[in-house]
Amino acid sequence: MDQSKASWLQSLADSVRTQRTKLGLTQQELSVLAGCGPVFIYDVENGRKATLRLDKLLDVLHVLGLRLVIEPVQRRLQASDRTS
Repeated sequence: MDQSKASWLQSLADSVRTQRTKLGLTQQELSVLAGCGPVFIYDVENGRKATLRLDKLLDVLHVLGLRLVIEPVQRRLQASDRTS
């Protein structure tokens, strides 16, 4: 896993855990409210899986009052990235 993916997963894990704790929910309670298994919550909070079901993740974020934001990333094009 490259550094940017690992960083993104850790940021997601920290945000979910912090918000769940702030709301006073256990992992079990959050899993019931979000309609997923407690193992899914554990995996998200520990950054254990590089692949997550987006629908489940969005349900968890919704319960927590969080949202997923997608924004462009600035990067320099390498010569090998350009097509003629």
